[in-house]
Amino acid sequence: MPGAAMHYLDANATQPLRTEALQAIIAALAVTGNPSSVHQAGRAARRIMEDARDAIAARFSARPQDVVFTAGGTEADAIAIHALAPGRRLIISAIEHDAVRAAAGEPLILPVGADGVADLPALETLLGDGTPSLVCLMLANNETGVIQPVEQAAAICRRHAALLHVDAVQGGGRLDVSLPALGAHSLAISSHKLGGPAGVGALLLAPDAPFAAPLTGGGGQERGRRGGTQPVALIAGFAAAVAASQSDDRAGMARLRDIVEQAALAAGAVVCGDPGNRLPNTTCLGLPGVRADAQVIALDLEQIAVSAGAACSSGKVAQSHVLRAMGLGDLAGQAIRVSLPWNVSRQDVEAFAVAYPRMAARLRSPLVPHAA
Repeated sequence: MPGAAMHYLDANATQPLRTEALQAIIAALAVTGNPSSVHQAGRAARRIMEDARDAIAARFSARPQDVVFTAGGTEADAIAIHALAPGRRLIISAIEHDAVRAAAGEPLILPVGADGVADLPALETLLGDGTPSLVCLMLANNETGVIQPVEQAAAICRRHAALLHVDAVQGGGRLDVSLPALGAHSLAISSHKLGGPAGVGALLLAPDAPFAAPLTGGGGQERGRRGGTQPVALIAGFAAAVAASQSDDRAGMARLRDIVEQAALAAGAVVCGDPGNRLPNTTCLGLPGVRADAQVIALDLEQIAVSAGAACSSGKVAQSHVLRAMGLGDLAGQAIRVSLPWNVSRQDVEAFAVAYPRMAARLRSPLVPHAA
């Protein structure tokens, strides 16, 4: 309906900017100075940046000197693999984000079960041959929301003297995360997945993590681990979003997600992934016989914003590598992701609950070509 308000349910793609983050950005933009400059203006900019670094480090129980600011989660993953992998074989889970898959080249693949959870006995077997390795296992999957057994995987890695990198881009703001408690050697987080600005993220390093070389050189910023002048205003907004995310009502979010699922299940959908072990805001809904892109377009026309399980390119429907790895067959191209933002309302999910059954009935009709 023209003029109707959009119901935004695609938080795992990006979150709405939080008020606290916007205010922090505006305040920081009023400060002129390169944080590497030694004069008064530079010192003022550096103070803002280092206060943000301290806050982010405290939130994830890391040391401030081990927080490396990046351009986002993708770069954080790439830096981790570049810095930790030399001399080591790469092992990544079958459900890793494309940022890890692209940086890893041709790794060994750690399988997952039908529930979307990494196969830890398989990891034990892979590491059992004694080959020095770097393992990449995400904290929570971006498509299904399924939380991975990172602490157990870290214990296996350390037993075999392997390193572990964790992509926490989706889970970082939706779970209580402590780098030491996880036992990982590195952790990637991203501002805009938390309700901060896009274009900034961080790589958190454990004190015992090796660092072979930076991915990009430059002026020696970030203790020589990532070159380039830091975006002080974005970093300030990032820290503000990290702080604000701690007050999110996760239990209330899960109840709203359940309303979404109940409506979809009643219309013939299936939930992909372990329903009892997911992020509170995320559900992956497969609708047998109906292409994912058709569902996304139909819901968009109803003013509902969601994502397909995998991107569509040049008019072709690409199956989700995550759902394929889970052995879900045709559903890998028939699933959408609904992910609730920090400011979701009951009206948003009720609008979905009305629109989804209507969409499912129409697209499953034999008269609708997109249902094929």
